[in-house]
Parts: sequence; C-alpha cells; structure tokens
Amino acid sequence: MTYRNPVLNADWSDPDVVRVGDDFYLTASSFGRAPGLPLLHSRDLVNWTLVGHAVERLEPAEEFAAPRHDCGIWAPSIRHHDDRFWIFWGDPDQGIFQVNAPEIRGPWTQPHLVKAGKGLIDPCPLWDDETGEAYLVHAWAKSRSGVKNRLTGHRMHPDGSELLDEGKLIVDGDRIPGWFTLEGPKLYKHDDWFWIFAPAGGVETGWQGAFRSREFFGPYEEKIVLEQKDTDVNGPHQGGWVRTPSSEDWFLHFQQRGAYGRVVHLQPMRWGADGWPVLGNEGAPVAVHPLPDLPPHPPAAPATDDDFPGGRFGRQWSWTANPPPLSASLERGDPHAGWATQHSGDGLKLACVRSADAHDLRKLPNVLTQRLPGTPCAVEVDLRLDSEESGTRAGLAVLGDAFGWIGLQRGADGAVHVVHRFAEAVAERERDAAHARLAPQGRVRLRIEIGAGARCRFLYDIGEGPRVSGPVFAATPWRWVGALLGLFALAPAGTGHAGAATFSHFRIDPL
Repeated sequence: MTYRNPVLNADWSDPDVVRVGDDFYLTASSFGRAPGLPLLHSRDLVNWTLVGHAVERLEPAEEFAAPRHDCGIWAPSIRHHDDRFWIFWGDPDQGIFQVNAPEIRGPWTQPHLVKAGKGLIDPCPLWDDETGEAYLVHAWAKSRSGVKNRLTGHRMHPDGSELLDEGKLIVDGDRIPGWFTLEGPKLYKHDDWFWIFAPAGGVETGWQGAFRSREFFGPYEEKIVLEQKDTDVNGPHQGGWVRTPSSEDWFLHFQQRGAYGRVVHLQPMRWGADGWPVLGNEGAPVAVHPLPDLPPHPPAAPATDDDFPGGRFGRQWSWTANPPPLSASLERGDPHAGWATQHSGDGLKLACVRSADAHDLRKLPNVLTQRLPGTPCAVEVDLRLDSEESGTRAGLAVLGDAFGWIGLQRGADGAVHVVHRFAEAVAERERDAAHARLAPQGRVRLRIEIGAGARCRFLYDIGEGPRVSGPVFAATPWRWVGALLGLFALAPAGTGHAGAATFSHFRIDPL
C-alpha cells in the first residue's frame, strides 16, 4: 500500500510534528487569524483530522482587532515534555511566545512572552533528558530586525518560562557559500549530536538543510538533505522530523503552491552510513511511497463541509482578526458585537456588521474563513438575506491580495439582488464583475468552481438552475498566506442593528 503527496493538500503553513505514544500531532502557522495554532491528529502520518486550536484570541487583543494577514503566529514548534504539550512561536513584531497544556485538546495556557524583541521568529525548544538542560534556537526576520540568514541559540529555564542568556550566534548562513534566508530551525538531540533541521533559499525555490554539533553552541557543520532536483516539487523545505514506535523516521515539510499556500508533504527518512539524515529518494522529494509501518487507518482529512448546527461553525473556520469579546452585547451602536448568533435550528446566522470599509473585504475582521483546497473543487452554500436596510450585503468570497465575491445585496429600491464583485490587488475598493440580478425571494444558492491554477468561476441559482456570473477570477495568495474561502455579512456605516444573513449547507466537492 502506498500514499501520495501532498498528504495535506491545503495551506497548513510551516508544519511541525510530534509523536506521543501511538498518536501524531501537527501544528502550523495561522498568522493573524483567530482562533490560531491549529492542532491536527493522525495515527498513520498520512490521514489527518483537525481537533482544535491552541490559541483562541491573539494578543495584544487590540492590535489584532483588524486584519493583519502576514503578522501574528509564525512557524510554531510543538513538543511534549514533562507530561505536557508545548508550542513555541515567534510573533515578528513582539517576540517569542509559548503555550502549554496537559492534553492536546487543552486547556491551553494563555500566551506567555518568553523573550520580547523585534524580528525573533521560528523558535524551537529542546529539553535534554540526559543533562536536564533546556535550550532554544530561533531565526530572524530582516523586515523587523535588519538581520536574517542566521540562527541564535539560548539556554532556557527548564520550565519554559524564560531564556537564561542573551543568546549566541550558532549558525551564520552568510559564512556558508550559496546559502541565504536560513530560517525555520527545528532542534533535536540524536546519537549524541545536537541537530538543527533548517531550510534556506526562500519558500519557493529553497532546500532543507541539516546541521550537527557535539555541543549546543557549536561549531556546526552543515549538509543539504532535501532539494527539488528533477522533481516538480519546488522549494521542498521547513518541517519536522518524527520517529514511529517501530523506529521508522519521517519528515513532514511544505511546498509553496501560489494561491493554494503551503501544502504538506511526507518524506521517508533514514540515517546514512556517514551519520547524516537522508530524506526522500536520496535527497529528492517522493510523489508516491509505501505507507509508514503503522496500523492502517481509514482515509481522513480536515473537515470542510458544515451545516452549522445551532448556529455554531466547525473548527475549520477562523475569523480574519479577533472576534468581539464573549461579554460583548448587542448594544445599540456597537458595530462589532455579536458577529455570529447561536439559535435552535441549523444555519450560520451572521449579523450584518456596520463598517466604513464594507467596500474592501481585505480590511474586515468579521469574515469567517477556511483554507482553499489544493485540488479542483466546487464550493456551494445557500444564503438568505434577512435585512430591510439598503446597502446590506452578504456573500461567499475568495480572499487574497485580490478578492472576488458573489452574494446578495438590498438595493435602494428595496429589492434584493444577486451581486458579483471583485478587486485587483492594487485596487482600494471593489467593483462589479457582473450586472446585478433580482433575487425575488431574498435567497440564492452560491457556487464557486475552482479549477486548475486556482481559477474561479462564480455561479448563482435563484431557483431557475445555476447561471454563470462574470468572467473567471484567478485567486491570489496574501503575502505568506494562501487564498481563503470566506463568508461575510455587512452593512453601511451607521448605528443600530442592521439585520442578519443566514448561510446553510456549506459544501466542498471535488470536480
């Protein structure tokens, strides 16, 4: 039996993995979305399900009240130590954080700032069971610190609360011929060596390196252990090593795929006669490979479909910024309170949130999103607009540096219309992609067919069968984030409750 890469064919950026007993757990970057730090579970390293998130809201809360798509949670590391799960990550504007929990489903502690500083990214801890010492390595973001292409090492308090020194440069990529943008380190102890697995060369064209030293603070020697070679897997790098109960070694890493984001591949790994790791097929990524030596499990993948029982949405959804505090009430004039309303039936009821930025979905925190699938698919959802106010609107969007959406809007004539709009990456506001159509019942079935190259065709059905709307739209990523599917409900700036929209029967089916 074999598996085929990618094993996670969507934007699970910068993956890291750990094994606890017979279970494998993976986390990934979530940037400015909330909740953040997704938690995935597998028994066979091929079939994964999403079981929760480690961070409900980003801090400081006020800084993430509006979208910051490329900020927030970058490149986390997940470990299990002292009967607890630990996740460390870097916020490039604030520093190195960690959370921990007794079980993968929590409860997780509140984010704790381990080291403050600009440009501190991609941290990874190591607890040395032989000596009782604890260490941490991290990389640098030049955009915030003016420094990159180097790794800094610290001694860390064994309780993970603080670093015990100012840090030492332990790998300088500028001194390695041909290496640039060294980042994403993962720290291990194996065979009496300290190992750092770290990528370089950039997310689209880079490679995976390995470094080893007898002492944590070096000196380290290096070797390229995974690169594209003659395959179609560009830039195969940045991930984590994991060992199965039968002592097989595997490496999970990402591949940058434009609008689809960073999809996750699984590579076999062995230790060569020279003591260095050998990844994939002699250092080249594999497309198809025999399954890991683990008990067989039925096919599984992170959920996408949702009937929104009781008005609740599944774990696959995240807001584009922090949602209002749970204590927020629907007081008159509060434009952000009560984005989603729980109720006795099925269907997602989103309040038409008032905003002066309703013309640009990229600026709005109240867009409920999930990842764009990496294979051709059709996305469908039913929508009803329950608002009498002119200008209220709701719809289904594909979001990135450019965006397109289709949905319903209450017109100045009091009627509800099907509208289809888009904005190019350089545009400051949306414009029509098609002429408006009357939706006599205030209802519509929306559909986006996403073909090769993330080219999107928009359709609507007001009871007369599906009709194509406007030209094909090519989805785009945000800077580090793949394109997202989004649901939203909006109203013009003003005061008072503006009504709501109800979404139901959200489905994603292969094409």
